[in-house]
Amino acid sequence: MKFKILTLFPSFYDSFLNTSLIKKARENGILKFEIYNLRDFSQDENVDDYPYGGGPGMVLKPEPVFNAYDKLKEKDDLFIIFSPRGELLNYKLAKEIYEKSKSFLLLCPRYEGVDERVITGLKGFELSIGDYVLISGDTACLVFIEVISRFEKGVVGKESSVIDESFSSGFLEYPQYTRPREFRGMKVPDVLLSGDHEKIKEWRKNMAYKITKERRPDLLEEE
Repeated sequence: MKFKILTLFPSFYDSFLNTSLIKKARENGILKFEIYNLRDFSQDENVDDYPYGGGPGMVLKPEPVFNAYDKLKEKDDLFIIFSPRGELLNYKLAKEIYEKSKSFLLLCPRYEGVDERVITGLKGFELSIGDYVLISGDTACLVFIEVISRFEKGVVGKESSVIDESFSSGFLEYPQYTRPREFRGMKVPDVLLSGDHEKIKEWRKNMAYKITKERRPDLLEEE
């Protein structure tokens, strides 16, 4: 799986790429990353300007993005632009994106976003990670990479970990416990200590449904 990232701040990704499972997957060749500075694709390193019609902030100019796209975009790349007005990323959409492509060209705007001609001219797919505004698309990019990467075999140690996570089954995840059996008067449910795998499975299923009904009933309506 390959991620080509267009950003104004390449160093933003240094820690992310060298930590935990992402680092291991990168070192094992499962995930590949190419980080590009958008300023390198501008004739004078100026990548933004004031918006036509007035208003606050700066807008990412089309020229450096088009230049980067022309040089870097490959046939199988899915071109994604992170934007608060984009389609909301959830488990279902993430799985659809993963099944559609394993190679991504990711644009991470800052400031007031990107010139609309980038979206219309390059047919970029706008993607949002939530109903709020971030300082940059770089944070959204990290979220996207983690979500999509989990589907790729070898990134997460146990495949069951991915299957059992919240949303993968349509429900939020059931409660998890570890040692000690009792902590400050709070005990681990007896069923989890019983060794009866069928009862444990049924308990987890019931708890997942209960939590989903309490916290995210909208997920049950989608079923």
